[in-house]
Amino acid sequence: MNARLHPARSGFGFVEWFRPGEYGRTEDVLPEIVASGATHLRTHLSWAEYLAPGGEEWFDWLLPKLSAELDVLPCIHYTPPSLSRTGKATGAPRRLKDYADFVDHVIDRYGRHFRHIELWNEPNNLLDWDWREDKDFSLFCEMVGGAAYWVQKRGWKAVLGAPCPFDPAWINLMGQRGVLDVVSAVGFHGFPGTWDSDEGSWNGWDLHLGELRRIVDVYNPGAELWVTETGYSTWRQDEVEQVRRFMAALSVPADRVYWYSWRDVPHDVAVQEGLWFDPRHYHLGATEHGGRPKLLARLLQEGGVRRVQELFTLAKPSIASSVAPVVITGGSGFIGSNLASSYLREGRDVVIFDSLARPGVDSNLAWLRDQFGDRVHSCIADVRDAAQVRDAVRDASVVFHLAGQTAVTTSLDHPIEDMEVNVRGTLNVLEGARAAPRRPGVIFASTNKVYGALEDIDTVATAKCHQPADPQIARNGIGEDRSLDFCTPYGCSKGAADQYVLDYAKSYGMPAAVLRMSCIYGPRQFGTEDQGWVAHFLIRALRGERITIFGDGHQVRDILDVDDAVAAYRALHANVGRLSGQAFNLGGGPSNAVSLSMVLAEMARIIGEPVETAHEPWRTGDQLYFVADTARLQAATGWQPTIPWKRGVLRLARWLQAERFADAPAARQRRLSA
Repeated sequence: MNARLHPARSGFGFVEWFRPGEYGRTEDVLPEIVASGATHLRTHLSWAEYLAPGGEEWFDWLLPKLSAELDVLPCIHYTPPSLSRTGKATGAPRRLKDYADFVDHVIDRYGRHFRHIELWNEPNNLLDWDWREDKDFSLFCEMVGGAAYWVQKRGWKAVLGAPCPFDPAWINLMGQRGVLDVVSAVGFHGFPGTWDSDEGSWNGWDLHLGELRRIVDVYNPGAELWVTETGYSTWRQDEVEQVRRFMAALSVPADRVYWYSWRDVPHDVAVQEGLWFDPRHYHLGATEHGGRPKLLARLLQEGGVRRVQELFTLAKPSIASSVAPVVITGGSGFIGSNLASSYLREGRDVVIFDSLARPGVDSNLAWLRDQFGDRVHSCIADVRDAAQVRDAVRDASVVFHLAGQTAVTTSLDHPIEDMEVNVRGTLNVLEGARAAPRRPGVIFASTNKVYGALEDIDTVATAKCHQPADPQIARNGIGEDRSLDFCTPYGCSKGAADQYVLDYAKSYGMPAAVLRMSCIYGPRQFGTEDQGWVAHFLIRALRGERITIFGDGHQVRDILDVDDAVAAYRALHANVGRLSGQAFNLGGGPSNAVSLSMVLAEMARIIGEPVETAHEPWRTGDQLYFVADTARLQAATGWQPTIPWKRGVLRLARWLQAERFADAPAARQRRLSA
């Protein structure tokens, strides 16, 4: 599916309701919408709110603010209760002409800020228009028809508010009553996959808009068709599907399309009177209500519609029925893309299952496609989507489950999402593999965080690092016989998933095993402050930026080059039948045990100048010391690390210089020391 605008229009819009007094929210949201590439904005100008205390001042500020950046479509609805026949905002005004008079006032006061004006919203919906008091819509037709006539007379263009749900008979009634004669556009609302069922009442954009076009052409062939609301709720965390629905909406045969909405609604705000109960209403945004971009917002802000289209041209889920591919969840990530490359170089077919939620990882997928072409089969989906997982692993020869929420800090901020991704996602993978005909082996990427903060291990502080007082631990590291002690939501979720994998091997006889990883680093890593610290440090050092150290910088980790990590995953896969039901530590071991300060000193040597640092307090769950004892893995598979940490860090620095800084100004290019 191509993310291309329909030839009948240019640009697309968002719907965003701004409530009176939301000055700060408006200031935050408006530049985000502009950065998305949107050209239009549909918002409401509530008649009831305008006449409430402070209403004039609010809209005097809001409309000029919005129209300075976007083509604004104000939707005028909601009767002031004092003027309503029912005493509610959904009732018809006692004097129907009052609505037209208010529209005329809006044109006088704000007309320079818009060319089109929408008359009411969802008039066949009881929550917006009380049709119980207007069963034949005669009041509505007189009210809106008169206002539309006056809008046209004044030289502006009226848009008829869309019925929701879509009702062809209602549209035809508007034609018979003469309303369609005096409007320039007719609205349409459609939310396929959210409220309407693709198998039920929703019959597709072409059919519904075609039906609308046939009715409108009878009364006013020159009127345009506008999709004034469409969207997709991510209440099931399916951000990828939201992007797909957005792409589909771009190509609908309408003159304008408005996507509902830019931001989620906070859970403590009623979407409509009495509606706090339906979670779908609260997750329609391209960003969360706190501002965190979902996949759709991130892609649009990275490059607009073109960026969305680029991403989904990478998707190629089809695969020959006779092929038993390697399936890698999280296959566009750092370890996943390196692991995929190792199999693809041997001529294997690989299914990359990835939600692309982590910024930058789609470049890894593009790299794989460029290098290996049609043997890369990408499935852009989330591991929380059980059906997608089941389809992806159906023919697998092996499943490497690397997808997950990977940061302790994120788990502390969003523990429920962390649990759903890491625990539920892993169960979906296990169930999919259990149902697959070939009974593929499952290799799970766990973490050393399952051992907790290790606060009971006494350490001795030296000038460079914290060392265990126990000579055996200092010599060998932490072994798998260490008791599990889940710490932080991330440790709990990964630990629970770890145990599920081991139990499925026992309870169902599945070939499944676990690798509990230390710090892996290397090419194709997009490190952040919260995860992937070696790459994060190098990126900031190469930019000449300050690096934040949490704690004293003497905490010790055994870092492992990704090529060695890939070799370990493959070695475990080769022996998974014999080693099923077992967990193994994976890290650089004592020979690659380093403190953060030691790594920073080596980075300074590589780039040829000091690295600036700043210190912050210790973070929850941070271990003073973790070095993996990998003796069990070595004995069971013959694997061992081969790349010394200094050589690996230099290799990563050179890759980052070539890939991330190749287009940087000459002043930023650095000569890296060997």
